[in-house]
Amino acid sequence: MGRRGARPPRVPAPRRDRGIAVKIGYLQLRPQFGRTKENVRAAKSMLVGVTDATVVLPELFNTGYVFRNMEEVRDLAETAAGVTVTELRKVAVAQRLNLVFGFLEAKNRKYYNSSALITAKGATHVYQKAHLFDREKLFFQPGNGAFKAYPVEGAKIGMMICFDWFFPEVTRSLALDGAQVVCQPANLVLPWCQDAMRTRSIENRVFSVTANRIGMEKRGNISLTFTGKSQVVSPKGDVLASASERSETLKVVEIDVAEALDKHVTPNNDLFRDRRPALYKALLRKAV
Repeated sequence: MGRRGARPPRVPAPRRDRGIAVKIGYLQLRPQFGRTKENVRAAKSMLVGVTDATVVLPELFNTGYVFRNMEEVRDLAETAAGVTVTELRKVAVAQRLNLVFGFLEAKNRKYYNSSALITAKGATHVYQKAHLFDREKLFFQPGNGAFKAYPVEGAKIGMMICFDWFFPEVTRSLALDGAQVVCQPANLVLPWCQDAMRTRSIENRVFSVTANRIGMEKRGNISLTFTGKSQVVSPKGDVLASASERSETLKVVEIDVAEALDKHVTPNNDLFRDRRPALYKALLRKAV
């Protein structure tokens, strides 16, 4: 029993960092299969006038998505020094943008569903999709690189691609590496991702930007309809901006990136300090 008049234990106050205003957003597009130059030109046109922001474009925005055979993959693949990255680097530097976008990458005679981050200073970082969806396994190699956060002006950015959302370890790994904004190029056809990304933002206290595509892609007997609804989500799960299912849309919002530094859920609970990694060893085991 405590002595009479003893003070209650001191509870540390939530971290309150100085606000840092940055702009983040998405460019929701309707790519045309196989028309790389036209798709890149359309994206550049919609970005005219946008400056000092981080903007996310869809997965494989430059080529389209429904490949029928490896010959198409080989014909449309580019290196990280190809025309798509080169053209968007010019835009990024000229307009002081950080651009995140999906592209079909050729590297060491293998092919990847990749995303690039081009910073406003012209640096290029590439992430190769770790979790391949459905028919992607017929054409692409899964990436084996680490989930990394990259410093840009005013924030740290992490990348994931579409179906990666299904694996909460991805967003958690990015957040643990310091990501404040998780950028997700996507070609979504399942109905759950947009809602699930609100949860990913909440459970990691990060901003997330999902840039989806719209339209239907029908090639031979394969037909996919993409769900649109690109969005920006806050660390508390609030949807700060969202697009429709059918319209090409560019939306940029201003955020206080310091919100992603405060990992408190209550004054007594810090999301990361309360973790108990020694109890999570089963996560590294193969499923039975």
